[in-house]
Amino acid sequence: VFIGSCMTNIGHFRAAGKVLEGKSDIPTRLWIAPPTKMDALNLTEEGYYGVLGKSGARMEMPGCSLCMGNQAQIRKGSTAISTSTRNFPNRLGIDTRVYLGSAELAAMCALAGRIVTKEEYMEQIQVVNAKAAEIYRYMNFDQIPAFVEVADTVEM
Repeated sequence: VFIGSCMTNIGHFRAAGKVLEGKSDIPTRLWIAPPTKMDALNLTEEGYYGVLGKSGARMEMPGCSLCMGNQAQIRKGSTAISTSTRNFPNRLGIDTRVYLGSAELAAMCALAGRIVTKEEYMEQIQVVNAKAAEIYRYMNFDQIPAFVEVADTVEM
């Protein structure tokens, strides 16, 4: 299972963290790669990196990682679910097949070791929906003091 790519945002990782919270020793290999160092820093500060790490996820350096199969690849002949943007054959490695899905679905699949049913998804997504306002809150740079301070020094 791969959760990452340049098209993901911080809310996707929080959602996966909520699904995986309190879980450990998942039956799959799970790679996590936020798109930026800033996302990784915020997820660390918010405790989500700890939750994801305790679940058994492999924390990749922010960036492409498995998305392009250039920093890491899955085992030859494997099947994966990914939040990346493409699923053509061999995208994540030699003779691999990739199914695309949301971070929430990917986290559920990591727990189950397979693609979950609609019923399983609907049951497990409730934990995410209950905290949706917090989970899907995005970085508003105009509200981050360090960015505001720098912006105030810029002359037009």
